[in-house]
Amino acid sequence: MKKRYWFILATSLIIIGIVIFFLFFNKKTAKNLKIGNNTSSQEIVDNILNISSYETVIEVEVNSNKNSNKYKLKQQYEGENMSVQEVLEPSNIEGTKITKKGNQLKLENTKLQLSSVMENYEYLSNNCLDLSSFIKEYKEDNNANWKEENNTIQMKCTTNEREKKLEIDKTTGNPTKMEIKDINKKTSIYILYTEVNLY
Repeated sequence: MKKRYWFILATSLIIIGIVIFFLFFNKKTAKNLKIGNNTSSQEIVDNILNISSYETVIEVEVNSNKNSNKYKLKQQYEGENMSVQEVLEPSNIEGTKITKKGNQLKLENTKLQLSSVMENYEYLSNNCLDLSSFIKEYKEDNNANWKEENNTIQMKCTTNEREKKLEIDKTTGNPTKMEIKDINKKTSIYILYTEVNLY
């Protein structure tokens, strides 16, 4: 009798655990599953503008007058008060991680034995490499617009005389690349999204 009681209790707990896991999994993937054949371009744009959190891996090319530098970064965004950016490449600064919590900024790299915390650091809250930064600027720009081109949606906005263009794949609803042009209309930053998870 006791064995049967414990067996029923253990089985019930396992089933409850599986149900909770699937409920959580479905909630986390809801944004990605929402995009389908009948999704309009306006719905895809609205979906981008209402992202609450995301994880991306990006390849970045930064161009200046003298040279061009390439980076591979992993980004995590969990709302306005929490974001993490980690350098994956180049190898000499690999593992450098910038964590922003509210107005506190933490810069660390275990390989280089680097760890520094700065309070009330507001500069990084407008990191132009972040998708969240583009979304914020797009919402604030009265002249922001989007258009369809081939199988993509191109969202454009201008801030501080810099033009930003985000390209989204219509099939997946995910960003594929971002281009930032300087005051002279030259591409200063080019971002390629290699992995994207939107929530």
